[in-house]
Amino acid sequence: MPSEKILSQKKEVVENFANLLKEAKSGVLVDFRGLTVEQDTKLRSDLRKAGVEYKVLKNTLTSLAVKEVGLDGLCSYLEGPTAWAISTTDPVAPAKVISKYAEDFEALEIKGGFLEGKVSSVSEVQALAKLPSKEELIAKLMGSLNSPASGLVNVLNGPIRALAIALNAVAEKKQASGE
Repeated sequence: MPSEKILSQKKEVVENFANLLKEAKSGVLVDFRGLTVEQDTKLRSDLRKAGVEYKVLKNTLTSLAVKEVGLDGLCSYLEGPTAWAISTTDPVAPAKVISKYAEDFEALEIKGGFLEGKVSSVSEVQALAKLPSKEELIAKLMGSLNSPASGLVNVLNGPIRALAIALNAVAEKKQASGE
């Protein structure tokens, strides 16, 4: 039987991880066996830049946390070494970064994930990775909203421009005839 100190440490790990899962917008579970230290360091660095937490915890502890937050479907992915990429801000970031690295490094294998409290399969994680980011969507929306306004300005300026050209032509004609 483990000591009280070890039990309390494990309970704290489960509690902290459960809190992280409650706050999370999305997450991706990966099997990282076979990654070199250099590859893993590069992956962790890019995940940090994207605002994604990357954790490796014992499957027994994570399964307790997963059950606590109602993501029981993730328990089936908890076989072998499992790393978690979790974001509390951008729901697309973990899938994007992990999918990019899964293509680059054969050793990195996506097991599954979750989005807004629902378990996702590998194909759903990959589909999520292909979505444009929030910033890209906002830029497209702003461009779409701006184009009708630009068109309206051109339409409204058209008659004024035509009048100015006509008046200028009349003025030039009068000057040429000597009036």
